Amino acid sequence: MHKIMTLICILFITGCTGVAQGIKPVSELDMAQYQGKWYEIARLDHRFERGMSSVTANYTLKPDGYVEVINKGYVDEEQTWKQAIGKAKFVGDKKNGHLKVSFFGPFYGSYVVFELDKKNYQYAYVTSYNKDYLWLLSRTPTVSKERLTHFINTTKSYGFDTEALIYMKHNR
Repeated sequence: MHKIMTLICILFITGCTGVAQGIKPVSELDMAQYQGKWYEIARLDHRFERGMSSVTANYTLKPDGYVEVINKGYVDEEQTWKQAIGKAKFVGDKKNGHLKVSFFGPFYGSYVVFELDKKNYQYAYVTSYNKDYLWLLSRTPTVSKERLTHFINTTKSYGFDTEALIYMKHNR
């Protein structure tokens, strides 16, 4: 029985840190260049950010190889700011855009950068272990209509529900 429970736990944990079917992480992610502040432009709804606007993520590479993650957003209904601090680490190769991130102790979720402005690091398309999670991140609070159209078309071709996207307002 103990072996079965251990196997179930391993499958559960690795399932949450895997890569969604058909998605390939970028192969050349320079975390030193990726670190810093990113604005959430669009996302699929999920309970961690439900009801929030002005959502940002800040990544800081630490000397021990971990990446500190600070997610911050304004909870409109409560008229207050909330933030969550976590840590991320690479899954496998440190150049691969596949990390696992934890905000809750030993439990990790997958963070997969599958498209990136590799020259200037101005935008990133991010998902998780399944296609229920999706973000368009930008270094600026807005993106061009062309970038947004590209994001929608690209992610729709991968099977994401682009009709359900929430578009972020950064007015705080």
